[in-house]
Amino acid sequence: MPRNRTARPAVLGAPLRRPAPGQSPSRTTTQLRRRVVVGVLVLVAFALITLSFRDDGGGPLDRAQEAGASALRPFQVLAERVAEPFEDGYGWFDGLLTARSDAERLREENEVLRQQAARVELSTRENARLKALLAFRDGPSFPGGYDGVAAAVIGRPAGAFSQAVVIGAGSADGIQRNDPVLTQDGLVGLVTRVSNRTARVTLLTDDRSAVSAVDARTNAAGVVRHGRAARSTLVLDRVPKEDVVRVGDSIVTAGWRVGQLSSLYPRGIPIGRVTSVGQADTDLYKQVLVEPFADFRSLDSVLVLVPTEGERP
Repeated sequence: MPRNRTARPAVLGAPLRRPAPGQSPSRTTTQLRRRVVVGVLVLVAFALITLSFRDDGGGPLDRAQEAGASALRPFQVLAERVAEPFEDGYGWFDGLLTARSDAERLREENEVLRQQAARVELSTRENARLKALLAFRDGPSFPGGYDGVAAAVIGRPAGAFSQAVVIGAGSADGIQRNDPVLTQDGLVGLVTRVSNRTARVTLLTDDRSAVSAVDARTNAAGVVRHGRAARSTLVLDRVPKEDVVRVGDSIVTAGWRVGQLSSLYPRGIPIGRVTSVGQADTDLYKQVLVEPFADFRSLDSVLVLVPTEGERP
């Protein structure tokens, strides 16, 4: 019995038939057709190019191009209108990113310029103070027998009640313990600790500081110590009741010398101005308040008095 050539039904219900022998298209024929089509298209393209070069602008080809352009113009306008919002959105987004980048860059540049301006201002102020110190050292009021070593204040010891500063000069610059320290305004304190490149200066406002001093106008003598009312206030202690001291008088270092002994401070260094004078019947001494000439809260540079050879006490 002959076999049925029809295959079983497919899943979708359509029968699958095997192609009869000799009915499959030849691969060579298909490739030939493709080459013929490509060749025809190339010839047509060359013909159109030739006609385009020979056409003087009013021929049928030019009219066909114009008609095609006119027919496609509405589609071109529509495409431009559809694309315009997307182009605007892209432009806005790109501009926003650019603006943010520019703002960040300008912010960084402003910060750099601000830091540079602060450093320049600080250097200018420090140079002005150092020039003032050097001018004071070369001036007629600078005490004789001393050399002045200018030094910057580089720190303050830790502690809420510390009345000292650290300066950027030491024994390598000729500084020793007990050398007086001042500014162009007045006395600051005394060197109490020295290393090779730095030194510690104890201020007049420290509880342990004491300086022999006199009233520059009346020569009333006493001892300048720290004030109890305020840390920046000094007192002229041990002034006898019979001595005359008035508000506004200048207080300077006494600079005494007895035989081989002498004061650590030369005579005549300004200390401060008298702001108050009190006297009680039961007190042995006057109560004299002194406002210092030097500003201990903003010390940036100082002048250390280094005795010349043979002048150290």
